[in-house]
Amino acid sequence: MSDLARSLDRYTYRDYKSWPDDFRCELINGVVYMMSSPNDWHQLLSMELSIQLGTFFRDSGCQPFAAPFDVRLFPQGDELDKVVVQPDLMVICDKSKWEGIGNCKGAPDLIIEILSDSTRLHDLNTKFELYQRAGVREYWIIGSDAVKICQFQPDVVEKIYDLNGSREVSSTIFPGLVFKF
Repeated sequence: MSDLARSLDRYTYRDYKSWPDDFRCELINGVVYMMSSPNDWHQLLSMELSIQLGTFFRDSGCQPFAAPFDVRLFPQGDELDKVVVQPDLMVICDKSKWEGIGNCKGAPDLIIEILSDSTRLHDLNTKFELYQRAGVREYWIIGSDAVKICQFQPDVVEKIYDLNGSREVSSTIFPGLVFKF
């Protein structure tokens, strides 16, 4: 598999599906980006937010998911799309994007990324641009001391919550969705 990671070739979702499950990566514009295992803070926060998402969206028609879950932001019928990401958490309200296919075909409504040292710039820049271009409605970027919420549609609106002061953070697109930190 090391030859795969070093290759300069461009890959597609069709290639991605053929790789072993333990080969943790994302595909951005056909380039393989390796993923490391999250630290304990990341895991604990992800689990807590998963519980809160599950409770809020129970019986709502929207479905929360947690990584690992393939998100094909720009799906092509022939599986030649070149972007496959693994957001930490997401909410999908259009069942046709996920029902029975084991991945998300298109943009989730809400994506949450929990920052780590190794992914900080990737999440803040590369994924930010991809999520905005794909039509994600709201993107949360959670660091150890702040949460940045970006509403992309209809206009870009950004809110930053300082977690040293505020312990509650509200969604801009889902009224009543309040995370308690």
